[in-house]
Amino acid sequence: MKKGRLRNLAATSKAVTKGGVRDVLENAGGDDFEQFLKGKKLLRPEDQLDLSEKDLQEEIARMLTTNNPQLPDGLVEYSYKERAFVMTPLPPQMITLLEVEGTCLHKESPEAIEQMEQEGGWDGALVGLGSQSQGSLVAEEVAAVDEQDEGIEGEEEGEGEGVGDAELGEEGEGDDEEKMDVAQEKGGSSPRPGKAKKLTNQFNFCERAALTYNNPDREIGTQTNPPPRASFAAYITQWIIYDAYQEDYENQQREKERERKEKMLTQPKKEEVVVTRKKHDKLGVEAVTMRMIQAAKILERMINQNTFDDIAQDYRYWEDPSDEYRDAEGTLLPLWKFSYEKTKKLSVTEICWNPHYYDLFGVTFGSFDFMRQVTEGYLCLFTLKNPSYPEYINSTDSGVMCLDFHPQHPYLVVVGLYDGTVAVYNIQLPTKERQFQSNSVTNKHGGIVWQVCWGEDLQDGEMNFYSVSSDGRVFNWVLMQNELAQTLVIVLYLEMDPVNGPDGTMIRMTGCGTAIAFHPKDQLTFLVGTEEGNIYKCSTAYASLYLYTYSAHHMPVHRIDFNRFAPEIFISCSADWRVKIWEDNRSEPLFVFDLGCSVGDVKWAPYSSTVFAAVTVDGKVHVFDLNVNKYKAICVQSVVSRKRNKLTRLAFNHKLPIIIVGDDKGSVSTLKLSPNLRIKPKPPKKQTHVDQHTLEVWKLDKLLALVREPQKIAPPVDAESTTS
Repeated sequence: MKKGRLRNLAATSKAVTKGGVRDVLENAGGDDFEQFLKGKKLLRPEDQLDLSEKDLQEEIARMLTTNNPQLPDGLVEYSYKERAFVMTPLPPQMITLLEVEGTCLHKESPEAIEQMEQEGGWDGALVGLGSQSQGSLVAEEVAAVDEQDEGIEGEEEGEGEGVGDAELGEEGEGDDEEKMDVAQEKGGSSPRPGKAKKLTNQFNFCERAALTYNNPDREIGTQTNPPPRASFAAYITQWIIYDAYQEDYENQQREKERERKEKMLTQPKKEEVVVTRKKHDKLGVEAVTMRMIQAAKILERMINQNTFDDIAQDYRYWEDPSDEYRDAEGTLLPLWKFSYEKTKKLSVTEICWNPHYYDLFGVTFGSFDFMRQVTEGYLCLFTLKNPSYPEYINSTDSGVMCLDFHPQHPYLVVVGLYDGTVAVYNIQLPTKERQFQSNSVTNKHGGIVWQVCWGEDLQDGEMNFYSVSSDGRVFNWVLMQNELAQTLVIVLYLEMDPVNGPDGTMIRMTGCGTAIAFHPKDQLTFLVGTEEGNIYKCSTAYASLYLYTYSAHHMPVHRIDFNRFAPEIFISCSADWRVKIWEDNRSEPLFVFDLGCSVGDVKWAPYSSTVFAAVTVDGKVHVFDLNVNKYKAICVQSVVSRKRNKLTRLAFNHKLPIIIVGDDKGSVSTLKLSPNLRIKPKPPKKQTHVDQHTLEVWKLDKLLALVREPQKIAPPVDAESTTS
């Protein structure tokens, strides 16, 4: 039964290829096969071609070519030089894996003939033998051999298995004339007269140096210890290799850091050796040992903790319960007040928290009164563990106007001075000398350094920072081994026509830089605020080109700060009483707030995307939460006396719910935010797994959607109307 069914199936397959469905049903036999085809119909397409048997059996060859059909065509790239897209050359179809320059020459080429003549005459036997295969390459190197050497080679090679050179020489002498005639008939070129040279036997060849006498060996007795040996076995994987490289890289970095610290200690700068310092700087480490200083600090902190125990308890645990009864309002709880006796007549010019130690912050003291400028300045570090006295004190010959901590090396502090000098301090070292300092004549700013900020480390691992000054220039400083290398980033030219100079030449007017802020994600892009009220968007890749210009304020810009949750949003404040929130590449601000007097500083909160705070010269702190109220502040509180003090700077702590504010009398106040000032968004019921950062981004996007203008869609253009 199985064999019959198989025959029927074979007949069916042939019938389908030849006749169609009707012939299949007629040739198929048996009830089983009819039952198998029951309910199936084979349909023939109407556009199917009728091919003959010859066409069906014709084989169609496929040709393989070197052209790659998947090779992209028409690729373009943007050229910053031409400011346009340019075509890129197509990648090659062929890849060369190995290329070796050959040294073989054709025997009938002029180069080969000239080489043979230089080596000692025309080889008639070689021409006669090689003329039988025209176009082949000469693979043997023809060399001049003396008669004495020929006899020695014949004797050595005659004893071998191969044919000796002597036999080839005898046959060559007898058949010289016949081979030359054959070469003339076949090759068409007559050999040149000369001494016939015999061919060397390449299968049994001996060098001339091997036939000379060898120098006798001399025995010299030595006795050494054998090298140590050990058996080692290990299992190697990619992860083990990666960990080994990482460990070696970390060891190298630690070694470089150790060498750098040793150089800082052992190699002070020649200019700084002559400079005289204050008495407390000279006698700071000489009075007591470092161990005694450490013990004294611990005891001092214990005494201060007992003295300010009630404030320490409020700082950690107390929350204002009245916030539950206030509708969208909050308060600021005063905690400690930091001061130093020698800085009471100076203003707080900058405040910055340490990125590694959340209870440590730095304060610079100078003066904003340019008509009565002081001749000294201070850099102090305070800690919340000891409110009564600074943790670190360093004095300067000019007012200190700004500072910044290195994000990866928190012990390095860069400061900018009133006289245009920038300096780097290492607060870990016992000495208080400047580790790096700009030159006092040429390598410095020509005006007040208003702000400094660290940049990302270079590819070679060198640290660098940026500074902006009232001379209208932005500099990049690189920390070399013994000096600061200066590079001009951009000159802040005003967008106005040039004016006539004293000698009749046209001079472009420069602005005065007052603030700088780098993009959190794109370190090449930064914003610069000027004394004229403009904000310029610049790039470190272009030295004389603004990416965008914001006509922000009518008076000097005091501060620019990017939002940490949405880098395209930034905030600015000015002496024209206003705080404005901007979006990147948008000429008009999203929000404008008038605070009634000059605004000294403004900062975004690190814990919320809609909370920011500002300080004014009337001694008040304004805290805004755009998610709660888009029109006014949810907290306005006086911190110092309006008649005697003015607030200048503020800073949010990145871990604790506190802010610090400084005034023009050298005091720094610590304030704790009430619960209503740090409300966190709650996740939706169906999306409880969403993290806090995403919720803050959603909250800000929802708020910005209410104030952004909808994009204008151009109406469709009728092609017929345009052509007519």
